[in-house]
Amino acid sequence: MIFLRKVLFPLAIIYWIVTFIRNVFYDLGVFKSHSFTIPIIAVGNLSVGGTGKTPQIEYLIRLLHEYKIATLSRGYKRESKGFILADESVTAKQIGDEPFQFFSKFPDVLVAVDADRRKGIMQLLALKPDVILLDDAFQHRKVKAGFYILLTAYNDLFSDDYILPFGNLREPEIGKKRANLIIVTKCPEDLSEIAQDKIRQQLVVKNIPVFFSTIQYDEFLYSEEDKIAVEDCKEDKVLLAGIAKPELFFEYLQKQNDSVLIFPDHHHFTEEDIRKILAVANSRKIVTTEKDYVRLKGKLPKNQLYYLPIKSKIIQKESVFNSKILNYVGESTRNS
Repeated sequence: MIFLRKVLFPLAIIYWIVTFIRNVFYDLGVFKSHSFTIPIIAVGNLSVGGTGKTPQIEYLIRLLHEYKIATLSRGYKRESKGFILADESVTAKQIGDEPFQFFSKFPDVLVAVDADRRKGIMQLLALKPDVILLDDAFQHRKVKAGFYILLTAYNDLFSDDYILPFGNLREPEIGKKRANLIIVTKCPEDLSEIAQDKIRQQLVVKNIPVFFSTIQYDEFLYSEEDKIAVEDCKEDKVLLAGIAKPELFFEYLQKQNDSVLIFPDHHHFTEEDIRKILAVANSRKIVTTEKDYVRLKGKLPKNQLYYLPIKSKIIQKESVFNSKILNYVGESTRNS
């Protein structure tokens, strides 16, 4: 893989130039960005996947619960096209696993998908939400959001990465300047202020607040009909993940006699996959992530399939972070 990326380095230079020029054209107004009066918060990253966008969107949903919220995603790897508003008839295949997870957990939230965010917003406006959360839309510059949250993972900072296909960055690092704030995700919960300051220096950001978050695991594992305490699930089991970076999930749950199954990110489980999972499990419990659960539900026995919910938690200065979001939405709502 390292050799291949070195071979692709000339392509990375071309890609860097193309994305840089694209951003300059948007900044200069040559390419048009569409603005809206409604408060819109875009959550995204500079790199490809695995920075924790889904738990961060859920954090914002909980924080803004007093408002009528809509989420808009492209619905990555969904088996449909165009605008879809989630209702009781939709499936994860139709709208994508993350939007389906939002819809399942937050029934009062309007959950929609559309690859064209501008058209999607126009459709949502007819439903009169107070605020729209754009999932994975940092590079979708046809829409100009009112507030941008840029995520970067603690063990994979964008400052240590390179442009595709040599590295994992979707655009040049200079794109960070569009962010209203940056969150370093998946940090150790006891990350010291000295370590935080060092990371801020590595990111080389001026006048952009940098916050730090950690993954907070639920105390229980949930099935369709039951829940059990994590500490009580010590017998050998199967841990299954089809997410971008599953290491923390495995690290948190894995015991000596557990089996581990890894699938690609956003994987659509086939009948052959299900047979393989059941053969490995051999009647043992199967514990997976929330994202994978929405795609596996109904395909595996109810009494075997469990999932572990997670939440994003801001380390220190949580009230400062919350105030920035609430102030933006409050002021924008009053002015709209």
